[in-house]
Amino acid sequence: MAQKLRIAVLFGGRSGEHDVSLMSARSVLAVLDPEKYEVTQVGITLDGEWLNGDNTLESFAQGNTGKLNRVVLPSEPSHSALYILKQNGSGEMLEKLADVDVFFPVLHGPFGEDGTLQGLLELADVAYVGAGVAGSSVGMDKGIFKDVMRANGIPIVESLLVLRGEIEKDINAVIEQAEKIGAYPLFAKPANLGSSVGISKCNSRSDLGEGLMEAARYDRRIIIERGVGSVREIEVSVLGNENPQTSVCGEVLPSREFYSYESKYVDGTSGLIIPAQLPAEVSDRIREYAVRAYKAIDCAGMARADFFLNGETNQVYLNELNTLPGFTSISMYPKLWQASGLTYAQLVDRLIELALERKTQRDHTEHRRLA
Repeated sequence: MAQKLRIAVLFGGRSGEHDVSLMSARSVLAVLDPEKYEVTQVGITLDGEWLNGDNTLESFAQGNTGKLNRVVLPSEPSHSALYILKQNGSGEMLEKLADVDVFFPVLHGPFGEDGTLQGLLELADVAYVGAGVAGSSVGMDKGIFKDVMRANGIPIVESLLVLRGEIEKDINAVIEQAEKIGAYPLFAKPANLGSSVGISKCNSRSDLGEGLMEAARYDRRIIIERGVGSVREIEVSVLGNENPQTSVCGEVLPSREFYSYESKYVDGTSGLIIPAQLPAEVSDRIREYAVRAYKAIDCAGMARADFFLNGETNQVYLNELNTLPGFTSISMYPKLWQASGLTYAQLVDRLIELALERKTQRDHTEHRRLA
């Protein structure tokens, strides 16, 4: 009998998308085949503690983590294992919890999707699902991402990057600067967050002032973006490492003014059209941009590419690339692959295969200068 792969699923995290991560993790854990995988659950609290124990996910979902054990991943590449951190009479000691073949982060936002966790996993020299440090950090930071897209000739909406300190110093000056990029509505967004957390649609100066303050709660870098007229929101899923493939395109029909956190995860009222009703030329162009963007930031494993489409002119704008997209039962990423012939379980299996493939590629890199 083939040996089971040992998978550690990481969820929770220190970002405003902590609860979304728990929802995504529940779906991933449900399809990991026990005949193929030995699974270890690791929940990360809002304070950054790594915890494990009986029914870890349920303990996090219920807000009752007091009986879980603290665990750590040593950054030395000689371990490839998780350890329980135990107290004894003379201090703390480590006790091995589980060897791990592949780490599967199901974390969204800062401290999970932004390259910080990926840096730890690189130091530990372990296989992990998803993009590396560069792809994760560039994909997460909307300001840097937009600059990279401009450099690669991929169309994006006009925007302005401001700092929290500028808003605190003179918010009226920031508003006057923002109004030069286009007429209202304008959108205020934290540069480093997802799931529409902290995003405001602003139809006036007073709206923009409130939107800037809201975005500044979540990040020190804030994006102000021009609204797109007659906008349609189109998404496409990307899967692969050096030769990524794309799914069919899907369209989001927001139940609110835009695709907000509430319509994504709370009431689930937004409609999804899969496949999106698009001219073949437009669909092909969107999928081409998705692959070009994916390669431009050296993404790996997966990403969901989100586009704005002007419904009158068919002008396409790339909004963002989510390197660890939502995996809930209503998330677009797995739904698009299901419509493209890949089931949820097959998708999870493929992501684990890609993680091992990426690790093999990293192992071929020489880190020491030859004599």
